[in-house]
Amino acid sequence: MNETVTIYTKPGCPYCAAAKEDLGGRGISFIERDVTADPAAREEAIRLAGEARVPVIVEGERVTVGFKGS
Repeated sequence: MNETVTIYTKPGCPYCAAAKEDLGGRGISFIERDVTADPAAREEAIRLAGEARVPVIVEGERVTVGFKGS
């Protein structure tokens, strides 16, 4: 299954960095959207998460807010 994974992030966020490292380490390619540089990405992340929080990870229909590690 090759679903596109999108991760909404902001610079300096340690949880965002950990989530990206985890995805990369598992060989999962992803599209990163910086919510501080892209107002449309910020609005989409808030819509998906229900709050202004990152990272927001979208894998197909599954939306995960935050990152706790593997």
